[in-house]
Amino acid sequence: MNSPVSSVVPLVAAPSRTRQLGWLALIALGLLAPLVVYPTFLMKVLCFALFASAFNLLLGFAGLLSFGHAAFFGGSAYVCAALAKQYGVTPELAIMAGAAFAATLGALFGWLSIRRSGIYLTMITLALAQLVFFLALQLPFTGGEDGLQGVPRGALLGFIPLADNQAMYYFVFAVFCAGFWLIHRTIHSPYGQVLKAIRENEPRAISLGYDVAQYKLLAFVLSAAMAGVAGAMKALVFQLASLTDVHWHMSGEVVLMTLLGGLGTILGPAVGALTIVTLENELADKVGPWVTVIMGGIFVVCVLAFRRGLVGELLALRGPRPPAGH
Repeated sequence: MNSPVSSVVPLVAAPSRTRQLGWLALIALGLLAPLVVYPTFLMKVLCFALFASAFNLLLGFAGLLSFGHAAFFGGSAYVCAALAKQYGVTPELAIMAGAAFAATLGALFGWLSIRRSGIYLTMITLALAQLVFFLALQLPFTGGEDGLQGVPRGALLGFIPLADNQAMYYFVFAVFCAGFWLIHRTIHSPYGQVLKAIRENEPRAISLGYDVAQYKLLAFVLSAAMAGVAGAMKALVFQLASLTDVHWHMSGEVVLMTLLGGLGTILGPAVGALTIVTLENELADKVGPWVTVIMGGIFVVCVLAFRRGLVGELLALRGPRPPAGH
């Protein structure tokens, strides 16, 4: 006769094994994808998937709506591009420098904005991002309206050339996996649980003794750093850093990606990024400027019919998992 423990353990372990197999399948899919799909398109998807996941960490799990994430994304792109083009810095160091710049900018944005909440916080981040846009337009090293063009991809660690799209893809995929793992680990850490508590009931979190301001500030820094990694990678992939990367439209686009995929879910932002980038790629040549109108329509439909986002609705259809032992 089976003991109670032996009957419960398989039920607890099964979801974990299924989840692990799912992650392994996604990694295998990522490794094989460039064999059948254009690598540059895939790299763009990965860059925006990491960007959206970083934004989701702040909004979906900390409940802080920033409308200035383009400053981190585009600012890091300019720093990475300038170091790679003007000083010959290797790609991994250029990306780390861009991420460090974005994290510093995130600390500044967070320190100034977490003093307020709601729409006031959002407007502060938008205003600060517009200051960054102005600097990107006026500073001499940014190239003004032309941006920084012809950014060399360089050689990884000084001896692995990244000029080939296949090699560049696997580098981007590795960085994406590392960044996504860090975000996933943060969400499922004790720190991530406190962030969720702050999102759900901030006064209660304060009454329990948590320094809410410090938790919010760290969330800003982590989110900005990962957004910076995404922006730096995009600058290397397309060998370009432009005003588009730091424009407020980019902040709106990452909001759309996150909401479309599923706010507060793990894979939702990546699915939203894949959907938006695919639609933009397919519709740009067919409908021209009307692509923005179509994106707006998709956003309206999503808000009205799929309020949890694509992944959120699928999880809701699956229903809650039964407790162990039932």
